[in-house]
Amino acid sequence: MARANPPIAGAEQPAPPAAAPRPALPVAPALSLIGLVIVAAASYVLIGGSLPTLPGSGGPSGPSGPGGPVRTPTPSNVVIVDPRTKVPGTLLYAKDGNIWAQSGEQARQLTSNGHDSMPAWSPDGSTVYFVRTKADTGKWFSNGETRTYNLQVPSLMSVAADGSGNQQQILRGQVRNGSQKWSYFIREPSISPNGSTAALITDGPDPTRSDVMFKLLNLKSGKLTDPDLAESQGLGHQDPAWSPDGKFVLYVKNAREGTRGTPQIMRYNVATERATTLTTGGYMAPSWSRDGRFIAATKTTSFGTDVVILDARNGTELLKLTNDELSFSPVWSPLMDSVAYFKLDHGVVDLWLIPLSGTGPDWTVGQPIALTVSAGLDPPSHPQWFIPADQLPPLPTATPATPAASPSTSP
Repeated sequence: MARANPPIAGAEQPAPPAAAPRPALPVAPALSLIGLVIVAAASYVLIGGSLPTLPGSGGPSGPSGPGGPVRTPTPSNVVIVDPRTKVPGTLLYAKDGNIWAQSGEQARQLTSNGHDSMPAWSPDGSTVYFVRTKADTGKWFSNGETRTYNLQVPSLMSVAADGSGNQQQILRGQVRNGSQKWSYFIREPSISPNGSTAALITDGPDPTRSDVMFKLLNLKSGKLTDPDLAESQGLGHQDPAWSPDGKFVLYVKNAREGTRGTPQIMRYNVATERATTLTTGGYMAPSWSRDGRFIAATKTTSFGTDVVILDARNGTELLKLTNDELSFSPVWSPLMDSVAYFKLDHGVVDLWLIPLSGTGPDWTVGQPIALTVSAGLDPPSHPQWFIPADQLPPLPTATPATPAASPSTSP
């Protein structure tokens, strides 16, 4: 995924990010500077399918299309939880640049910076990791002169799950070369089951040598490791997700056919340091079931996005949970009895849940339940779900979490 350049500071009419010249270090003058800018919600449109755009983006605002009714989201410091719903554990999401935690009938705000996104749980539920951006200026040599740019510098942060105590900075996406200063992306942290490693989507530590790709961060040393995985057409990766046993990381390899996005879910083997293809084109945002047997994912088409369940061994689609072409970013309940997901309704994103009864893959699917009301949640920040281990039933002794024999490297 090629990165965008920030606007030049002081320009009367700053051009869109993609129009700014890309600075390059002298050590990499031959690096290609041309690519699509695919970040945040835009990835759903350009890479993930045709999710209807939010108000003000120039596209339809929901099922009614242009001119249809637009619901008014709740204020930025309020999340209304449907009082008829009581789900176990705690759900994380972002709203208006702040991290929220929802337990039972209550939602509480963990951060108030206004520039926070993409929360993730620590394995024991004691810590919430998230990405914070901060406005800054940078100077970089480009096209024969040093220019000043307006930057949005991201940092990987952590905070106690109850929001108390100091917020800790773990990694700052900044590059320095003498007196010059630049930034790199940090997106979508996913924490390993042993709590030692974060899977990230980043072009760090040197954005002149890397697109926005899946990499691994040692949370103790702060060292980034690049598995050097393939990408398609310079479109990069997104949506990393650790398996419950820590042996694999799923991620999405972005691709496209003409104007349609055809993302594929890939499976990275931590031991062999190799990646294989799990799905054909059209799947993204994977979430593992606690037993490692199933994956909830977003299915993309030319018309929109829906939530499906896949076989974790071979990527086969087992069940389609929604049919509204407006649903995306699923997360499994640790109890494995439901899947929560985002749904776009007239320009407003809310959190919904679908109950599952019986044993997979032969579930009985219940009626969708709204968990928030006109919340206006941030769509690029996937929901996350945690339930303490002492509140979970034991897993079966044997679970077929091992991939099918000799998986293909292509669909």
